[in-house]
Amino acid sequence: MSDKVLVCGSVAFDTIAVFEGHFKDHILADSIQSLSVSFFVPSLRKEYGGCAGNIAYNLRLLGGNPLPVGTVGSDASDYVVYMQQLGIDTSLVRVLPDMYTPQCFITTDLDNNQIASFHPGAMLKSAENDISGQEAAWGIVAPDSKDGMFAHATRMHEAGIPFVFDLGQAMPLFAGEDILRMLKMASILC
Repeated sequence: MSDKVLVCGSVAFDTIAVFEGHFKDHILADSIQSLSVSFFVPSLRKEYGGCAGNIAYNLRLLGGNPLPVGTVGSDASDYVVYMQQLGIDTSLVRVLPDMYTPQCFITTDLDNNQIASFHPGAMLKSAENDISGQEAAWGIVAPDSKDGMFAHATRMHEAGIPFVFDLGQAMPLFAGEDILRMLKMASILC
């Protein structure tokens, strides 16, 4: 039996900025209907992220054998090389040259409040990243496009691969009947 863990989900860039003030001093409740704000952010960093990327990274640090399944744009070549240098098999990270890698832009204030924007980019095509025929001891279906999450769950279920369904930030995408459908296939729910 394989010791691989299929880790299906987003592989993304996180751009994190720190606003050295308080949003509450600039976002006024009585003017919320015409919100237009700009924040000076002298601190900025870009991190490798995404649910599949983060899980694969940490699983590898624990000595596991993750196989991330995700879709990225041609702008992710450094991220793919980084995973390879960590000993992570990237053969199921599909590069779509005409799209951007998913990206989250996060601005945090001194009270640790956050304003975030997410661009799904290549993630919108994740269902097309076919894992049929893969062998694995376990799988994880983490936040991704809804179609991708269902496609990967269905393929693992049909292959007899037990998997963890990690709804996470994708919760708003799922109605009650969607969750019930996923629970009929998943071995574990997070």
